[in-house]
Amino acid sequence: MEFETATLADAPTRELFPGIRLRPLWTGSTGASANVVEIDPGACWAGKDVHEPGPEEVYVVSGVFNDGFNDYPAGSFIHAPAGSWHIPQSKTGCVLFVFYPEG
Repeated sequence: MEFETATLADAPTRELFPGIRLRPLWTGSTGASANVVEIDPGACWAGKDVHEPGPEEVYVVSGVFNDGFNDYPAGSFIHAPAGSWHIPQSKTGCVLFVFYPEG
């Protein structure tokens, strides 16, 4: 079995909303995916980000992430179950590692 690898430098960048960028690192055969999300200072997701069809797992790599309710500093891990929602944003800017185990 071979490992699959990716580097952030080679990951394409897709702007989801002004100041919020998705950089996909890996997508598995079942739809699971690993991504880096970059949020510029003051940027905010437009509307609710609903976790469907499965959960979302977030690790705050740098900065401070806010889910619309709470601040999470670098080093924080968040498990958002399927059907939950938040409004991703950051006053200071942040970098997140986001994993979708079920797509």
